[in-house]
Amino acid sequence: MDMHQLTRQLNESNDAKIVLLVADGLGGLPIEPNGRTELETARTPNLDALARGGVCGLSTPVAPGITPGSGPGHLGLFGYDPLKFDIGRGVLEALGIDFPIGPKDVAMRGNFCSVDAAGKLTDRRAGRIATEKCVELCGKLRQNIRIPGIEVFIEPVREYRLVVVFRGDGLGDQVEDTDPQQLGVPTLDPVATEPGSARTAELAKEFLRQTREVLRGESPANMAMLRGFACMPPIATMKEVYGLDAVALAVYPMYRGLAKLVGMRIADAGKTLADQVAGLEREWSSGNFFFVHYKYTDSTGEDGNFAAKVARIEELDAALPGIVALKPDVLIVTGDHSTPSLLRSHSWHPVPTLLAAKTCRPDPCTGFGETECLRGGLGQFLAKDLLPLALAHAGRLGKYGA
Repeated sequence: MDMHQLTRQLNESNDAKIVLLVADGLGGLPIEPNGRTELETARTPNLDALARGGVCGLSTPVAPGITPGSGPGHLGLFGYDPLKFDIGRGVLEALGIDFPIGPKDVAMRGNFCSVDAAGKLTDRRAGRIATEKCVELCGKLRQNIRIPGIEVFIEPVREYRLVVVFRGDGLGDQVEDTDPQQLGVPTLDPVATEPGSARTAELAKEFLRQTREVLRGESPANMAMLRGFACMPPIATMKEVYGLDAVALAVYPMYRGLAKLVGMRIADAGKTLADQVAGLEREWSSGNFFFVHYKYTDSTGEDGNFAAKVARIEELDAALPGIVALKPDVLIVTGDHSTPSLLRSHSWHPVPTLLAAKTCRPDPCTGFGETECLRGGLGQFLAKDLLPLALAHAGRLGKYGA
């Protein structure tokens, strides 16, 4: 019996409400040896108070030493083993913008980027162009790119991100990304990793060739890269597995896509954290599990801006009283992965996690940070085990066995 079979068997209904607040890329590292992380540097009186009354630990998103993408990181927090449910980012981005993925579709996440005259990458995100520019460039590609034998859909997402969907026969999704993850080198060719995806790789290569021609002369976004080739996978909903009526309040399409994939209802999250908290209050009677996503702890870490990440953590802390005032039966604060400013990227480091509920067993933590969480009662655990623990604290899991 796997964990999903067990939770289906033990599920019990009640009026308890669970809030999962995900500060994307929350975990960090000190800039100087023996220094403090971004979370430890930030002034977080509200998080510290929750930590003193709750229980803390460190969450491993996928497995020790494995650096997760945002998809696996969130799926673990939603109670799905990311090693079992390998979901490509293209599907998540497409779902996030309400693009209907069909049985003949392969979806890809695109990044507009900057290359020099020799075709070498100078900026993987094209200076984080405005969304309006992304819309303009997608329209230009849509008007000019033609690939015989398939339909091609090109949709803007946000800033430098776009979605590309190929629709046709004989397409597979086992194709490697074209982002080399470093500057000063050319973008990669799409390469199929199994024979059934060879046609997709060739089509993607032609798409990128035409893209470069169409964007020639544009600045800074004069090329694109493709990541996360994916077909729509079969996956059970959180209602089926955990008995939860789940609601998502996420601003970025990628995270709405993740939520939609596991059957969450997507609520209006507005544009700011204050909007999200207001939306949570507005939706409070409509569900029993609420996913609130906060992006900017990740993007500041990726930019290598330690001070900005500290400021964003403090912004999150200041919004916390609005969530606490709703009196959730279980409140979890964590991240989907670590994004240390020192590394300017996702990392394998375990993520600070706190769980607040009336049924918490006290632990020695007096604040919320990486060092304190090392002492916490949750210990170090896999992210996929967090949701069953939340259900137990909410009184939603019955006894196993006689």
